Amino acid sequence: MSAESPASREVHQDNRFKVWRQTRPFWAGLFTLLGGLPIAYLPYGDMRLGNITLAMKTTAGSSALIIGVLLVTLGLTMWFHSIVRVFAGVASIILGLVSIPVSNFGGLVIGYLLALVGGGMSIAWAPAPPVEEALDAEDDGERKTSAEADGVLAAGVPAQREAEHHTTETTIDANGGRNSAG
Repeated sequence: MSAESPASREVHQDNRFKVWRQTRPFWAGLFTLLGGLPIAYLPYGDMRLGNITLAMKTTAGSSALIIGVLLVTLGLTMWFHSIVRVFAGVASIILGLVSIPVSNFGGLVIGYLLALVGGGMSIAWAPAPPVEEALDAEDDGERKTSAEADGVLAAGVPAQREAEHHTTETTIDANGGRNSAG
């Protein structure tokens, strides 16, 4: 268990995976990981139908392998280091787009779509607030908003200050020719 995960030790055995899954972009990592597999496999794989062998080997096989391995790595990064989820999401979208010309139309479009969906989900995911803070915010939120609204209406909007214009005979102030920007 990492220091970032809020799960306590009192969680029952059957709920640990559920707590782990809910504290990170699990589905985004799974889609990204699954998107890397066809991108990496198809340039090297072949399919046999009886005596006929269908091979989809391309000249860019090594770059397709690199893109596939990077997508699998980014999927695992989303799971185990959720703090870099935005970087991993952007990188998986870029790698998915690069896989179109490099790796058999992005792993026959399957890997491309999975990488894009996983990257988008990773960028959009946000951790939920802890339960105690969420309950306190709900209880105190109604009272604070009414008190704050009353205070703003009673105080009114402060008047704006008039601009101060200092005219001098020269363009350099008398501060030894130095500018004060602050």
